[in-house]
Amino acid sequence: MGNSSRVKRHETADAKPIIRKTPIILGIEASCDETAIAILRANHNGPPDILASLISSQDEAHRPYGGVVPEIAARAHMQKISGLIEKAVRQADLSYTDITAVAATAGPGLIGGVIAGLMAAKGLCLSLNIPLIAINHLEGHALSPRLTQNCPYPYLLLLVSGGHTQILSVTALGKYERLGSTIDDALGEAFDKTAKIMDLGFPGGPKVEAIAKKGDPDTFKLPKPLFGKAHADFSFSGLKTAVLRAWEASNKRETDKANLAASFQKTVCAVLDDRLENAMKAYIAKQAGHISSAPAGTDKPHRFVVAGGVAANKAIRAALNSLCETNGFELIAPPHEFCTDNGAMIAMAGLEHYAQGNFADLSCRPRPRWPLDHLSAKQNPASGSGKKGPKS
Repeated sequence: MGNSSRVKRHETADAKPIIRKTPIILGIEASCDETAIAILRANHNGPPDILASLISSQDEAHRPYGGVVPEIAARAHMQKISGLIEKAVRQADLSYTDITAVAATAGPGLIGGVIAGLMAAKGLCLSLNIPLIAINHLEGHALSPRLTQNCPYPYLLLLVSGGHTQILSVTALGKYERLGSTIDDALGEAFDKTAKIMDLGFPGGPKVEAIAKKGDPDTFKLPKPLFGKAHADFSFSGLKTAVLRAWEASNKRETDKANLAASFQKTVCAVLDDRLENAMKAYIAKQAGHISSAPAGTDKPHRFVVAGGVAANKAIRAALNSLCETNGFELIAPPHEFCTDNGAMIAMAGLEHYAQGNFADLSCRPRPRWPLDHLSAKQNPASGSGKKGPKS
């Protein structure tokens, strides 16, 4: 996963932990504004058993500011995390000694939250003498469909959230190749900005989706950045600006809000369709001669996974489903509760790394930026920046 702190075994000053065949992993996610804890038990016959999955939202704390305030988020994580861990253990009907390892987001994200989550994980591992598994937040999203359904490697992944928009070829655990990415703003950020422009409230994505259902998507003609270009990169900065100008020129009525939201959402779907078709062609070319068996119940030779908070948007899912049907892909997406940041996806990644003995030393450091694919990590710059976190 590109983390120099990761090692193949876990040692403490006292004794080596017992590695169990059926591990129970506690996952901690605190990279942005959700404090999330989950406990998963491996199931060798299918997806894991989700024994507990808790999320404490900070929406009310950030709503007055129209976006996530890093300092407020970090303090909230520190106040909530211990109690949430205790509640998850009780909900799972376990004792702390039943936990075989702790998986925690070690980056990328807002550094204050990442520190809070990782320090809590280290404390548990030290006191229980169990392994620590440092998880890349993006990998948690990448593996999230495997929480509830069969999703074998390889697959093409669209990761869309408030801080990240990228397309990756996923061939195995830890093997990711970026095929496209945003060159400026993430799609989730564009949704949030659109909501803020029209004073729809926070969090913005669900607000835009809800009001768009009442609007006419053909009212406003908005630009489609990079549309028709041969590559698979995205750009949403210009689209945000166009939404602002359209709103300022409107009568600012409720009908204008609905129409602009619908027009914005339709434009986003068109851009995704155009960019992803290029990525699908590139993916098929790379997979030629190495196509795995089709998913159960379908004759489609390729898998397409969409993950991240924006993946919960029903209009986008419908557009992606149509695109997949046309290009021979089976669309796979996690349930809505596992699209946004959650502890279950971190525990899921932890289960897979546990099986390979990929443990981290207790001296491992939190990382505000951590590209998922190795080639992008070597680029300069390796990642951009955004109001809701780094787009690594």
